[in-house]
Amino acid sequence: MHNTEIDNAVSYLQTTLGKAFVPDIALVLGSGLGDVCRYLNDCQTIAYEDIPGFPRLSVRGHGGQLIAGMAGETRVLVLRGRAHCYESGNPAAMRTVLRTVAGLDCPRVLLTCAAGSLNSNTGPGSLMLIRDHINLTGLSPLTGEQGDARFLDLSQAYDPALRASLARQAGKLGLNNDEGVYMWFPGPNFETPAEIRAAGLLGADAVGMSVVPETILARHAGMQVAALAVITNYAAGIDQQMLSHEQTIRAARQAEEGLALLLRDWLSELSR
Repeated sequence: MHNTEIDNAVSYLQTTLGKAFVPDIALVLGSGLGDVCRYLNDCQTIAYEDIPGFPRLSVRGHGGQLIAGMAGETRVLVLRGRAHCYESGNPAAMRTVLRTVAGLDCPRVLLTCAAGSLNSNTGPGSLMLIRDHINLTGLSPLTGEQGDARFLDLSQAYDPALRASLARQAGKLGLNNDEGVYMWFPGPNFETPAEIRAAGLLGADAVGMSVVPETILARHAGMQVAALAVITNYAAGIDQQMLSHEQTIRAARQAEEGLALLLRDWLSELSR
């Protein structure tokens, strides 16, 4: 899995953060969720542009920073912003980032995202733990990989133990959260009402433009994965509201405090 670019990124971060900083978990923050790391202590911040091979982000609401810090005794690596398939047409846009994280000996990753809900009882402001996903795009970030490891088992892509611990912590805080199936549409346009009806028939509970490629890349790199969607809107045709990126960012920021408290408590209790 290693190449010079990834090795250079790992070496740069080990030098900058110190080799003693071996993250217990990496956290990828989605649209409008960039401030949830405010509860971390002893933070070091590095711009993506300073890290060899890391992407240059073009989407408003994605900060493009790596933040290393502590949540209690847990060492956390925050990826504030992600590259999307729709920016370049490349489903493996986060390959260097996630393989660098794995190269730092990080055992697990939590992916967060903004998503549109197909369920009337899971409205904007809710959290949804992703238990499975649907990818019918015909795209895989493992296309072109060599060796038998590319034939990746995804029967438990989202780690049940991590998911259960997140659900327990959300329950303690009284947060509205459900489990569901996330369907990936690569975007950047939102889905049509007909596509949403089809997604519902296939078993999707929410839709979005990220998470799935990153899950595949992280599992391929040997990391455990959990994923948490912040519901920012109802999907097309569920209600009459017009969809926009501005609305996504605004709704995500409104839900951010609950997510930040959940992650603060969950991360601080996470053991390696």
